Amino acid sequence: MEVRARAPGKIILSGEHAVVHGSTAVAASIDLYTYVSLRFPTESENDGTLKLQLKDMALEFSWPIGRIKLALPGLGSPLCSTPTSCSPESIKSIATLVEEQNVPEAKTGLASGMSAFLWLYTSIHGYKPATVVVTSELPLGSGLGSSAALCVSLSAALLALSDFVSLDLSHQGWLMFGESELELVNKWAFEGEKIIHGRPSGIDNTVSTYGNMIKFKSGSLTRIKSNMPLKMLITNTKVGRNTKALVAGVSERTVRHPDAMGAVFNAVDSISKELSTIIQSPAPNDLSITEKEEKIEELMEMNQGLLQCMGVSHASIETVLRTTLKYKLTSKLTGAGGGGCVLTLLPTLLSRTVIDKVIAELESYGFHCLTAGIGGNGLEICFDGSS
Repeated sequence: MEVRARAPGKIILSGEHAVVHGSTAVAASIDLYTYVSLRFPTESENDGTLKLQLKDMALEFSWPIGRIKLALPGLGSPLCSTPTSCSPESIKSIATLVEEQNVPEAKTGLASGMSAFLWLYTSIHGYKPATVVVTSELPLGSGLGSSAALCVSLSAALLALSDFVSLDLSHQGWLMFGESELELVNKWAFEGEKIIHGRPSGIDNTVSTYGNMIKFKSGSLTRIKSNMPLKMLITNTKVGRNTKALVAGVSERTVRHPDAMGAVFNAVDSISKELSTIIQSPAPNDLSITEKEEKIEELMEMNQGLLQCMGVSHASIETVLRTTLKYKLTSKLTGAGGGGCVLTLLPTLLSRTVIDKVIAELESYGFHCLTAGIGGNGLEICFDGSS
């Protein structure tokens, strides 16, 4: 039996950084996915190993089941009805299993993803040999939620072939989970995210699981539904950044200028609330879609200005802003800033010729561009070869 799962990446439409200081933020799924396929071997194929293939990087890792059993005793009885956190002892044992694989130096960032994989796999399926194949359309470490999309699609594939989820195995094409299954997947994915990030907010995995959009404030998440087509150009500046340092920098500035920064955070809160209202209101025709897009562009522009006030812009981000402005397009950074990715709204009536010109100019600076629909489906699963 083979199962494939796919989960989308995410962008922050508004409110990054300010959300840490109590403002509202809005996140949305993008139609770029991470795919995970899971297959248990037939008796003749069974060589007693758990294999992980990372197709995009042409890497394969494998662990003898006996070795996993030795390192992680007591996980053989699947406990997937109640997701559990990985204990510090298990984290250490898993780190040893990963170290034994000689991960290439340049790819050391993979180690945490491999650790999450081993924990989720053994927690849900115990000591069963299998082959797991991962491919992704999301650039790693660019703030587009690639680790959450991995944890969500992995948890879904593992649960789909467990006794804890009942699905229609004869369904052709992509199938959506029910509400209670999605909740279980989301909880497991969050445990994976904790192994990768330490203290994640839970936003990335929730957007990846449920799709569409999420409004969040002070730890509480509200799912919202978009009532208009939105398309973005996502420019990956390829400039790595230190998220912790950027977050700390905003906090230090807030201590130095409490009143001014308080006003900045209040303004961001208003922008996020207005943005979610516009996105949720119906747009009966092209004219109203264009009006809504113009309002969204203004809100994005204001949000970007406030992010500059917080000190999280970067020369590479400013280059993207200047370039897109030449074509009368509006952009803002998404996520931590200091590099990373920049969003540019692509209005419905914008010609393909203009889009191609903008992309060519941005890529001449060494950036990488992707176009994505915003606020689509979340996690999906399929049991046949037709997808």
